Amino acid sequence: MGAAILMLAGCGRSEGERSPVTPDAVAQRTTIDFATVADYSARNLPAYFDETVNALDHSPSSSASNDRVATLGRVLFYDLRLSTNDRASCASCHQQAFGFTDPMRFSNGISGAATTDFHAMRLGNVRYWKPGTAFWNRRAASVEAQVSQPFHSLVELGWGGAAGGFDTLIRKMGATTYYPELFGWAFGSPAITEPRIQRALAQFVRAMVSSSSRWDAGYAQVFSPTAPNRALDIDLPNFTAPENRGRHLFMTGVGQGGAGCSSCHMPPTFALAADARSNGLDAGETRVFKAPSLRSVGLTGPYMHDGRFASLAEVIDLYSDGVQEGPALDPRLRQGRMPQRLKLNAADRAALVAFLMTLNDGDLTTDDRFGDPFRR
Repeated sequence: MGAAILMLAGCGRSEGERSPVTPDAVAQRTTIDFATVADYSARNLPAYFDETVNALDHSPSSSASNDRVATLGRVLFYDLRLSTNDRASCASCHQQAFGFTDPMRFSNGISGAATTDFHAMRLGNVRYWKPGTAFWNRRAASVEAQVSQPFHSLVELGWGGAAGGFDTLIRKMGATTYYPELFGWAFGSPAITEPRIQRALAQFVRAMVSSSSRWDAGYAQVFSPTAPNRALDIDLPNFTAPENRGRHLFMTGVGQGGAGCSSCHMPPTFALAADARSNGLDAGETRVFKAPSLRSVGLTGPYMHDGRFASLAEVIDLYSDGVQEGPALDPRLRQGRMPQRLKLNAADRAALVAFLMTLNDGDLTTDDRFGDPFRR
């Protein structure tokens, strides 16, 4: 009955209009309060998430943020029924408690017999990557394009090849008691399409903005938009001495006695610089990589595109002594014609790890808006 009401209510509506009917079937399966929709659009961000940050936002102007659409994205993100065997979802690889990454080096999808080729990326502040491309190797042109690829993967959600692709997935979704209602509630008509799935998932993921770490709490007390370097080089009052030493090394250029980390991992989002290239993991590397924001990087390893490092200490060791030459090496990781060798002492290595731990965001990892909505 609820779906039929929505179909009638949606007749003649444009996609910008929304049916007022609460989707009863999905309300029975989830904990979502459809009378008070969660706010994914208006973000209460600190002052230093200003025009310098907004300039990095790759959200498409043609797809304005909408709380109902993002709520649909939340359901899609966690729904195991969107895999061929009801065993995997987006959240299987991108787990909220770990900053939306996977503590496993490579992720299992629909079967334990095969794993993904790359380590699952953290998702916090994904919207602040100006090129807008996605995946470690930048193969998807946008977040919208990226969210489709796990559905086509035979390992992740399983709809590639003989499984029938999106046509078969959409038939499965249409046969549920809740998706026609939910799409009607979000878009004004019950049609389930790949572009709508892309839009909903992308809006949900882009809403995962991280701005509530210990670093944020301290930086909010010293931030000045008119100060040189926006006061990034000032000690933070809530930090220990080692954490402030690590902050100094991270924020300060190599020529000024620092490690230069912030020239690629840009505060306050700690997302990667648009012109960053590869980081010298392997000699002769020709691929130009993307990396996720460093927000919540201390919640779990492993690290790098192939998860080769189990700890942050190993990551720091790479940048101190292990950067390798290759055609794609970022110029900021060179000293003259040679790969950079910082030769950090043990105390400075530990200080950098201590600083990175201050970027953990406990709010994003516990925020109900981004948690599993299903009644299990």
